[in-house]
Amino acid sequence: MNESVHLKLLGKNQEDLKVISAYLQDSILIVKDIVFLKQNKTFVMIVNRFMWEYVEKGVFRQNKRIRCAVRFEEVLTAISQNINQKRKNKPLECLAIESRFTTDEIHEINFFFAGDGIITINSGGIEGVMQDFDKPWNVKHNPKHKIWVLNYVTILLKN
Repeated sequence: MNESVHLKLLGKNQEDLKVISAYLQDSILIVKDIVFLKQNKTFVMIVNRFMWEYVEKGVFRQNKRIRCAVRFEEVLTAISQNINQKRKNKPLECLAIESRFTTDEIHEINFFFAGDGIITINSGGIEGVMQDFDKPWNVKHNPKHKIWVLNYVTILLKN
């Protein structure tokens, strides 16, 4: 598979977000690469995404990561829990994204991080994009744990 092919996923509903969550599992980012542009109603994270889709297919001899932008539009609020925003260079590991429709016709989208960190964004709808950019690079290790999201990626790749 050509390493220059970049993944781009659009999230318009809860099922789409499950797929994006699977691809973002074990992404690493730092606090300063998370921003909520309140006036623009835009939430953005820049992550180093582990390329699970290639590990399962055995395409690369080496494990790889790639820079990836995650953006949500029409965001009304963004709240973090257990994430010290003053520690700008603190690394975070993304475990999963989960969405639910609240009674106020608002979509609540939660980003779960290792160490009990959570970012919750609230939006009138789901308008998300996950897009790779730059070139992949080799990493020594792949994450070693079992979370249902990884199994979801495996199912997607087999279909």
